[in-house]
Amino acid sequence: MIRDYREAPLDTRTRALCDFAVRVTRELSSVRREHLDELRAHGWSDEQVHDAVQVIGIFNYFTRLAEALGIDPEDFMGPHRPTGPAPRD
Repeated sequence: MIRDYREAPLDTRTRALCDFAVRVTRELSSVRREHLDELRAHGWSDEQVHDAVQVIGIFNYFTRLAEALGIDPEDFMGPHRPTGPAPRD
């Protein structure tokens, strides 16, 4: 899950949210109402979607901040640091 959620045994509801998070992160300008409707169809409430977008945005902010300052966030992961090769896009 840490390296690639697409290979984790996730239920369809959680996978839909992860797919949405990737879209927001990588293709923000492509997010449309139908993407939100898809989350609703998987059982996510408007409040939950709002909270998720807040978390996605904060995570993206801190990731970009760390990259700009040359900080490797994995240095702070301690024993939960993933091993093995990084995932490919």
